[in-house]
Amino acid sequence: MSFLDTMYATLRGGSPRMHEAGTDHTETVRAIARALDKMDTETARYIATFAYILGRVANADLEINEAETLAMEHIVVDRGGLPPEQAVLVVQIAKSQNRLFGGTEDFLVTREFGEIATRDQKLQLLDCMYSVSAADEDISTVEDNEISRIANELHLDRADLVRARATHAKYLSVLKRPAAKG
Repeated sequence: MSFLDTMYATLRGGSPRMHEAGTDHTETVRAIARALDKMDTETARYIATFAYILGRVANADLEINEAETLAMEHIVVDRGGLPPEQAVLVVQIAKSQNRLFGGTEDFLVTREFGEIATRDQKLQLLDCMYSVSAADEDISTVEDNEISRIANELHLDRADLVRARATHAKYLSVLKRPAAKG
C-alpha cells in the first residue's frame, strides 16, 4: 500500500493495520476523520503530499525533533487551512509514513505533488521546507541537500532555490563559524 493510500485510509477512518489489530479509534480521531472526509479529494491529496514532503525534509538527518514537528503543524494549519487538531494528525501520519517508507515513497509522492501543485504552491513548499529545517535554528547540510533534491524533482529553477535558501541563510550550518575552542 502506497503512502497516499495509507494516508487516505487513515484520514478517512483508520489504517489497515489498526483494523487488523482490532484497534478501535478514539472519538477524537473519528471526529477528525469525519471532518477530513468532508474535504474534496484534491484538497486532501494536496495536503497529504505537502505534509509528507515536509516530513521528508525533517527526517533527512534521521531525526525529527520537536521544533521541526511544531513547525510542520503550524505550516499545515497556515497553508493547508486545517484546524490544529487535524494538522497534528496529518503531521503525525506523514512523519510515521516517512520513517517507515521514506526511501521508497519519496520520489513518488514528490512527483505527485509536482503534478497537482501550481508553480506558486511549489515555491511556497520550498520556503516551508526551509522553515521546517530552520525550526531548530540549524539547517544541516543533509537537510539543505534534501531540499535541493526536492526542488529539482519539482522542476524548480536553481534561482528559486537560491532565493529561498538566502532567506534562511543564517541557519545554514555550512555558513556558521565554528565555535571557538577554549
